[in-house]
Amino acid sequence: MKKQVNNVWIGTDQLEGTPEYRTATDGEVAQDHIENPKLEASRRDFLKYLGFGMTAATIASCDIPVRKAIPYVSKPDTIVPGVATYFASTFVQGGDYVPVLVKTREGRPIKIEGNSMSPITEGGTSARAQASVLTMYDTSRFDGPARVRGGKVQRARRYADNPSWEIVDGEISDRLADCREIRILSHTILSPSLKTAIRDFKNRMPGNTVLVQYDPISSSALLDAHDAAFGVRAVPHYRFDNANVIVGINADFLGTWISPVEYARQYATGRRTDGRRMSRHVQIESHMSLTGSNADNRIMVKPSQQAQAVLALYNAIVGGGPAAGLDAAASAKIDVLARELRAANGAALVVSGNNNLYEQQLVVAINQALGSYGSTIETNRWSLQRQGSDQDMARLAGELENGSVDALIVLDGANPAFDNAWAGQISAALRKNDPDFGKMGVVDADEINDKSEQADAKDENDGRADEALRGGDPIAAGFRRMLTISTSTVPTETTQLCEYVTPTHHYLESWGDAEAVQGVYSLIQPSIVPIFASVNRYGTRQEGESLLIWSGETERYDATAEQPYMEYIKRNWEEGAFGSQSRFATFRSFWDSALHDGVFNNDATGYLNDFGLSYRGTPTSTAPATPPDETAPPADVPVRFDASGASRRIPAGAETENEIAFFETVNMGNGVYGNNPWLLEVPDPVTRTVWGNYLTIPVSWEGGNSYTSYKDLNPEEYKGKADQVTVTVAGNDATAKKITVVRQFGQQPGTFGLAIGFGRTVTGTVGSGLGNGVGVNVYPWLSVDEDGYVQYYTTDAAVTGKVDTEEEFASVQYHHTMGLTTQNEEGKTYYNKRTGEREVIAGELTGEQLEYLDPFHVDEATVMELGEGMQGGLTKRSIIFQGTFDELPHLREEIAERRTEAQHLNDQTLYPYEEYAKDIYSQGHWWAMHVDLTACIGCAACEVACVAENNVPIVGKYEVWRHHEMKWLRIDRYFYGDIENPRAVYQPMMCQHCDNAPCENVCPVNASQHSDEGANQMIYNRCIGTRYCANNCPYKVRRFNWLDYTTADLFSSNEPEINEEELPFGADNLTRMVLNPDVTVRSRGVIEKCSFCAQRLQSGKLTAKIEKRALRDSDVRTACQTACPTGAITFGDRNHQQGDVSRKLDNPLNYLVLEEVNTQSSVFYAARVHNPVEALDA
Repeated sequence: MKKQVNNVWIGTDQLEGTPEYRTATDGEVAQDHIENPKLEASRRDFLKYLGFGMTAATIASCDIPVRKAIPYVSKPDTIVPGVATYFASTFVQGGDYVPVLVKTREGRPIKIEGNSMSPITEGGTSARAQASVLTMYDTSRFDGPARVRGGKVQRARRYADNPSWEIVDGEISDRLADCREIRILSHTILSPSLKTAIRDFKNRMPGNTVLVQYDPISSSALLDAHDAAFGVRAVPHYRFDNANVIVGINADFLGTWISPVEYARQYATGRRTDGRRMSRHVQIESHMSLTGSNADNRIMVKPSQQAQAVLALYNAIVGGGPAAGLDAAASAKIDVLARELRAANGAALVVSGNNNLYEQQLVVAINQALGSYGSTIETNRWSLQRQGSDQDMARLAGELENGSVDALIVLDGANPAFDNAWAGQISAALRKNDPDFGKMGVVDADEINDKSEQADAKDENDGRADEALRGGDPIAAGFRRMLTISTSTVPTETTQLCEYVTPTHHYLESWGDAEAVQGVYSLIQPSIVPIFASVNRYGTRQEGESLLIWSGETERYDATAEQPYMEYIKRNWEEGAFGSQSRFATFRSFWDSALHDGVFNNDATGYLNDFGLSYRGTPTSTAPATPPDETAPPADVPVRFDASGASRRIPAGAETENEIAFFETVNMGNGVYGNNPWLLEVPDPVTRTVWGNYLTIPVSWEGGNSYTSYKDLNPEEYKGKADQVTVTVAGNDATAKKITVVRQFGQQPGTFGLAIGFGRTVTGTVGSGLGNGVGVNVYPWLSVDEDGYVQYYTTDAAVTGKVDTEEEFASVQYHHTMGLTTQNEEGKTYYNKRTGEREVIAGELTGEQLEYLDPFHVDEATVMELGEGMQGGLTKRSIIFQGTFDELPHLREEIAERRTEAQHLNDQTLYPYEEYAKDIYSQGHWWAMHVDLTACIGCAACEVACVAENNVPIVGKYEVWRHHEMKWLRIDRYFYGDIENPRAVYQPMMCQHCDNAPCENVCPVNASQHSDEGANQMIYNRCIGTRYCANNCPYKVRRFNWLDYTTADLFSSNEPEINEEELPFGADNLTRMVLNPDVTVRSRGVIEKCSFCAQRLQSGKLTAKIEKRALRDSDVRTACQTACPTGAITFGDRNHQQGDVSRKLDNPLNYLVLEEVNTQSSVFYAARVHNPVEALDA
């Protein structure tokens, strides 16, 4: 086990420091990527065309196409041009849940903000919630109901030729009336009103209607374990903020597991460095997850052995023998961990993300033994964000296969033909139900209408079909034997296999509600009239309303109302939630308050919620023999759960040398976001890759001969190249896939990691291009254990050696890096504290050398005599400071000493900064930002929020490979500590708004300048694209528009392809509706960067001026600040002494990045602090 005590690194290539790597990274431009092989014309040909076309171009006097703004014919009373309107709503996608405020401009939703009134998220958001606004403007959305024939949606080119809702409703209602077995399939449903609509549908249908819920990343075992212990099939309400010791077992609770926004907020509360204590976090996993990268300690265990690790922990806490499947080192660490948990005295929390019933039952027993229930786990308030059942899903797949289902209704978001372990079985059954699958194309109504004979024949066939349908013979009518309906808003692998598509509204166009935690309700209200408005005939319609119409419900649903489904929801709330509260006397006042706040909190008790729906969920085989009274409240702390039977059924670890763990990423999730380019271009926080999934392999291999072929894998990420291997599961060559590999720190030797949710083939122009899915689909590799639970790993995998090379490997790992240490071919440069001289040492330092050799020392000689290395810079760089909670005094002293050294160097100038700053900024505003690296978890919510707020363009995988990504805010990830199992730190890096900015004095046209409020400003119409400023920026945060990413150019050859789509992304008028009108859309040849959200600064000033008061920090919050779920980013006026940012600037852990360069940055960082158990680092 190698240690890098005094070093910080970003990847294997930098750590090894080969001459090729140094040569490639010394330059400002990626030399290998300058030429564009996709251009059809060479440079010489281009000059020829330029010469020939000069005269023609002059005569034509070509103008840039004008995009006209059409004024209102009749201006709405509720819209004031230039003034934003906010609507409280809720982002819900399966189990994903975030209460939000929707910012609209001139009636267009353009930005998502967190709702601070929510007791669950308290204003935090996620990358997925931030990107959800873009999905409403997806050009792939269905614009109305349609029939599907032969795997193709029958959509006419002329809108009026599409089937109307009246026709579709009639056909579906008539056929449902004859169905005996109806199945409604969905992801987890959080909406009480939608569940009520399904209940009303079931009551009206003559046959047997069953609701089947599933989660693509299943928590079925977790639900069933708590059903057995508590009689409630739900997730307990975890309170990470109450825990002093947290143990996560393959549970990425900060990134993707259950309720990451809520958990991240709670987690950050316990990680404060200004108190007496700091929580301690230990993660057990095989690959480095986002949560694991933030842990204080990581114990690497293979996926098949993690159940044995839980058993060992259980035995160490309650008493018992050691687990048989763990090695001695892991067993010893588990014993240390058990002592830490017991010492927490009830303030401990153990969670597991594995889908093994007996492992989850042991976790319940561990938490009971530790006294966690009632302390760090609330059982009088349950989380409802996972409700799926693997057994129900397996049963449904069997029913579809044997033909015992008469009707299948798939609700929006669910994609059973792709996102589960039974997708192949379900797809085959649905294809069998459509004998014409793959044989027919899209019906072109224009072509039919041009030929009267075909039109007459079509009318005649339709008449015969209607007659046959009325006679009760759907087959003779040309329909399928099983009625299949999808309410999806966009094309999916499932919609092409259904018979009807009846698209629902986007959530920003919808009425709805949600209950994510027991008794905490939130409302969904439309922030825009549905883009594809339904006027009884065409357009989209909410799926709950469709169910009520098809069932013929008339008692509780009034189809004649102006907004029928809204009235249906209001009736449910009046009959339910309103009656359980005493604050409001009238329903009108109650409804208005809930709608304004977006949330309503009620102290729910019992097994029934305010809408009469049971919290107990679907009964399973593990349910108690005697169900509790539905009206009785669940016990806060149940009787001790007997886990002795579970401990005997824990599976033994596999003896195979190769295992693959399948995991969910922060950006892509289970695949439902496969057509969202904002998320596709967000780098994975750990691997730093974009536009695809990759096979992560350990940095080093230890073990048998089977590892030999993998030792030759040497991905050259800094060159944009990566090796590819072939992966085969279960010996089935038909499943073999060629996958690109990425070397990953913190990965257990003998294991691989592979992200789930990629490889979509039917999703949209961006996600699948011309049939080119992004990444590889690994759902077919999922297996089901003997108890019926999906397992997200495999021990039956074969991985070949290198079979190919991906020449365009899109990873931002080495893009725009600032460098860390100087290194030449002979070794690394160190400062000798004994002699005061610098010397070069080859290889690793010995124990004695560590005492007097410092690789980060800076002095005047270093500044005057720059050595070789990345950016030719200093041997000591103030980029990352980190330390332990127990050594905070030492860390503060180190930072103070380093800052004193830097300030001493900076004072050697004719222009003293303190005098200059006092003269310029003492009056008015002096804007600054503070970033707490301990609170930052790298979730990328701020990154997507910046894209949405500032119209940052998306460039696509090829342009990212060429180092042309346009992100104003990037999140740099650094490793430190043990090379094979390091810790990580995430650093949001944006324009530092330097008061002594090196970019400003090199601009020949003064396009980059400084304001009298301390902000570095860009004047776009002055910029001539010299890029001198980008070259002179030590932080590498300026972005150049190499191509016409905003599609405003005259020449289409300047517009990039995101994923081989026919129309460049952003060129369509529908997509452009997401643009923020307060921010200039930049053109080709212009530099851009973070502006401290200048438009928000101006808006805050105007608001304060109108209200005749001084501007407060709370008036101006940047997009990244409002998006952050942990509160890591604070922005404000440092002249306001009582403001938030001024108080945080007093933190002795603060430092400036590259302070020794004397840029006088306005962005302050607080050092990363962790709280490890030293014995677990051994």
